[in-house]
Amino acid sequence: MDAQFYGANCIVFNTKQARVVIDDNLADLGKKSITKAGDIAVFTGAHGDVRDDLKITINQPGEYEVSGIVIKGIAARGHMDEENAQNATIYKVTVDDLRILVTGHIFPELTDDELEEIGAVDVMFVPVGGHGYTLDGIGALKLIKKVEPKLVVPTHYDSKSFSFPVPQYLLAEALQSLAMEPRETVGKLKIKGTDLGDTMQLIILEET
Repeated sequence: MDAQFYGANCIVFNTKQARVVIDDNLADLGKKSITKAGDIAVFTGAHGDVRDDLKITINQPGEYEVSGIVIKGIAARGHMDEENAQNATIYKVTVDDLRILVTGHIFPELTDDELEEIGAVDVMFVPVGGHGYTLDGIGALKLIKKVEPKLVVPTHYDSKSFSFPVPQYLLAEALQSLAMEPRETVGKLKIKGTDLGDTMQLIILEET
């Protein structure tokens, strides 16, 4: 499996079975949508525009299996939600025994029940842009310490190619709060479960 980052919280997982597109809200941020016919489209927040040429659109909690890919949506408190609200969805994507977590714009605390549902994680994609729009580096670090993934990939930081409704932190600023030195910067992340060690590492995935 490989992963590409299209900016904001948009990630694409390419597998032998299918193409999974996470949070393609790019058209709302001044760019073109990258979702293609036959894709599996997944959204961590509310999304009303559902295309009829996709394999499936997933925008709510539940368990799904499409083309051999298992996707588990876990209800969570959104970053701007009231205390008892759950308007966001965390997704755990399992493909070829690789367990991937995409948090989206959630509140920087997870309940014991949510952590139990998440379970073991190999790779965690987590936003770091902050300024009330999403998690900042400090909030992301809280989640990382709770989840304890083997590999961390930051998303949703400032980019000149986007028109964010709220300014986002630069990646360098967010990394200071994460207190982790990147192992490397790559244009495409190729992942196998057997390649991951026991020590948590940070990878920077360049915007495509």
